[in-house]
Amino acid sequence: MTVSADSQPAPGSRPAHPPHTEVSEVATAAGATIGAGDPAGVRVTGIDLRAQSVLSGDLFAALPGSTRHGAEFAADAVGRGAVAVLTDPAGLDIVVRALADVDRQVPVLVHDSPRQVLGAVSALIYGNPSSKMTVVGITGTSGKTTTSYLVEAGLTAAGRRCGLIGTIETRVAGRYVPSALTTPEAPQLHALFAVMVEEGVDTVVMEVSSHALSLGRVDGTRFAVGAFTNLSQDHLDFHDSLEDYFLAKSRLFAADSAVRADTAVVCVDDAWGVRMADIARAAGSTVVTASTGDDSQWTVSDWAKHHDGTQSFVVADPNGLSLPVSVRLPGRYNVANAVLALATCAAAGVDAPTAAAGLATVDVPGRVQRIDRGQNFLAVVDYAHKPAAVEAVLATLRESSRGRIAVVLGAGGDRDTAKRPLMGAAGARGADLLVVTDDNPRSEDPAAIRRAVEDGALSVPDDVRGEVRNVAGRAAAIEQAVVWAREGDVVLIAGKGHETGQEIAGVKHPFDDRVVLASAIDARLVGTSAGAR
Repeated sequence: MTVSADSQPAPGSRPAHPPHTEVSEVATAAGATIGAGDPAGVRVTGIDLRAQSVLSGDLFAALPGSTRHGAEFAADAVGRGAVAVLTDPAGLDIVVRALADVDRQVPVLVHDSPRQVLGAVSALIYGNPSSKMTVVGITGTSGKTTTSYLVEAGLTAAGRRCGLIGTIETRVAGRYVPSALTTPEAPQLHALFAVMVEEGVDTVVMEVSSHALSLGRVDGTRFAVGAFTNLSQDHLDFHDSLEDYFLAKSRLFAADSAVRADTAVVCVDDAWGVRMADIARAAGSTVVTASTGDDSQWTVSDWAKHHDGTQSFVVADPNGLSLPVSVRLPGRYNVANAVLALATCAAAGVDAPTAAAGLATVDVPGRVQRIDRGQNFLAVVDYAHKPAAVEAVLATLRESSRGRIAVVLGAGGDRDTAKRPLMGAAGARGADLLVVTDDNPRSEDPAAIRRAVEDGALSVPDDVRGEVRNVAGRAAAIEQAVVWAREGDVVLIAGKGHETGQEIAGVKHPFDDRVVLASAIDARLVGTSAGAR
């Protein structure tokens, strides 16, 4: 009997048969000293940053944190089976005291900056699994998720057995594996690579965030191909400036980076992309450029939009091949994602016609996702949570609709505050109705975040500004937009896309824009909506 990948048990987050690596070998590779304990004969089979998830045979990485030092949890980690500890000089004394209190001794490796070697150590412990596969890393502000889905589909069409790591989900050969971060921490990432090797994966497609590049989460990874989508303002709560943000992204391509990709595939539709291609060339990488215009190696012509939301175009490759391409994703930005994906598939060894057949089948959860309950207006959920992304999706919807547009959006708490008014301005300029509401307030006051977004909206001149409403509670805001809509209009719920929770005051509550939007439409259709037009 044939069993589909979806019906098989999901792979675990750790390899079933990890190597047994001598602690002394780990110390040598890391440039660490043995600060306590005897490493003779001690072998590690895994590594973890969190004491509560340590398994027997692990190396516990006790790193300094923002409020507490990981060394404080060393006794717990050893009690769970850790056979060695990696820490910094400040953590050494804490570990020694903690283990003395429980009368335990394990070798303690000491490095001045253990986070800097965490990736290399993790790769060593799991047998350098990324070098046994073709790893494709995709970075940029917008389009990473969509491009990763397109690339995975193109590779799968050629018979590749793929792994996918990204914002929406992590999959191993088509099967879901839980993951909380766009790019996991280095120990989890290399364990996942090792699982993929055991599962017969030959190609990995992964999103690579600026945080991951800055914090060393992808250190120890060998990237065969790196792809760059675009750059616009985001994450300036973490990066000092847009330039700093760009330089973080450039670690996937720069000469002085340990994770520089062998081949760089760069969308040069914006000046940031042109500059990124120059950085990759200066590093000696093979550079492939793509664009929606004609000033690149991979180009687009004859773009056509269709009433069913699909679009078609012709892609010309560097060898002179002209290839008709169709995708089920609307918007010119998705044309850019598609041509970049084709060029990336080619760089990974798959011919463009085969890859294009895969691209034609792709839908991406929470990316311009239509919600159809039989209503006479278009309802869409999209992950757009950056000013440029909001502008782009609203422009796409405006091009394809003769009716009015309502957009519901907010801004995340504990994140880049500078983009809040820009989000409001983008919504007010691009829509006939902007309903400012709550996104993920996290620890901040939701009303204060809404005011900042609303202030940006109201800064737009009256003659180009749509109606602006400030509505507490995301469900109530969605209902107002649905009640407002007339036949032929568009309702866009922006910002959360595929997410299934809303974080308020540190608690994540169940909330899915797609489900709430569908419910609001159903209520309107049966005449029970309470909102106002």
